[in-house]
Amino acid sequence: MSELKKSKLIERLSHFLLRGPEDREQLFELLKSSYEKNLMDADSLSMIEGVLQVSEMQVRDIMIPRSQMDVIDISHPPEKFIPFVIETAHSRFPVIEDDKNDVIGILLAKDLLKYYAGDDFEIRDMLRPTVFIPESKRLNVLLKEFRGSRNHIAIVVDEYGGVSGMVTIEDVLEQIVGEIEDEFDFDETEDNIIQDKNGHYRVKASTEIEDFNLYFNVNFSNEEFSTIGGLIIHAFGHLPKRDEKITFEGFKITILRADSRKLYSVLLEIDSPSNSV
Repeated sequence: MSELKKSKLIERLSHFLLRGPEDREQLFELLKSSYEKNLMDADSLSMIEGVLQVSEMQVRDIMIPRSQMDVIDISHPPEKFIPFVIETAHSRFPVIEDDKNDVIGILLAKDLLKYYAGDDFEIRDMLRPTVFIPESKRLNVLLKEFRGSRNHIAIVVDEYGGVSGMVTIEDVLEQIVGEIEDEFDFDETEDNIIQDKNGHYRVKASTEIEDFNLYFNVNFSNEEFSTIGGLIIHAFGHLPKRDEKITFEGFKITILRADSRKLYSVLLEIDSPSNSV
C-alpha cells in the first residue's frame, strides 16, 4: 500500500471515528470498502471490526457462567485439587469457601510449586485479591482496567451481589482476534452439522448426542454426556487443541476450533461406520 493511500485511509477513518455514533454503519462500510480495494487485509478488517464491537458489548455477553467455572474449594487438601489443576491447565483459579457464591480469592497455578518444593504450604496465604465486577460493565472499560491493574481474571456478580460467572482478559481479547473468520467458522444461524464439498462434516461441539445419532444413524450413549463435544473430549482424555486428531468409533475426528476452556467445532470423516459405542 502506498504512503498516499495509507494517509488518505487514516484520514477518512479518523473523520468517521471523531463523529457521532450515528456514523458507525458508515464506518463499517468504509472498512469493507477499504478491504475490497485491497487497502487492508482480511485479518486487519476483522480485528478493527472486533475492536468496535467490543465497545458495545457487556461482560454478561461473554462471561463463563457460574455452573461452568473451574474452582478450587479451600476445604480440600492440595493432594485432592492439584490433579484437577493439572487436568484443566488454567493459570488462575477462583478459590471458594462453602459454595461458588463465596469466592475468597484467586490462586495462581504457579504458586503451587511451593507445595512441591516442600515449603510451608498454606493456601490462604497465597490467595490474590478477588476483583468483582457487574454484569453490565462494558468490555472496552474492563480491558482497560485489566491492563491498568495487571489483573487477568474477574468474578462477575449480578444485581443482588451473587456470583453469576467469571471473565478473563483472554475472553475479552478473543472477541477481537477471535472474530477472524476462516473456512472452519460457523454462522450462528447455520445448522449444527454441515457437509462440505469434500464429503466431510463440520459439527458444532454443542450438538446434542441424540441429534448426532439421528443424523449419522449411530447409537452413542447420552447417559454420561449430553453433547458430542463432551464425548469427544472424553475420547481424547483432555481438552484437545486445534488440529489434534483421533479416530473414534468409525469417525476420523479433527479439532477445528477450541480454546483453553472450551471445544467449539470438529471436522468428521467417516472411516468405517459403527453403530455401537
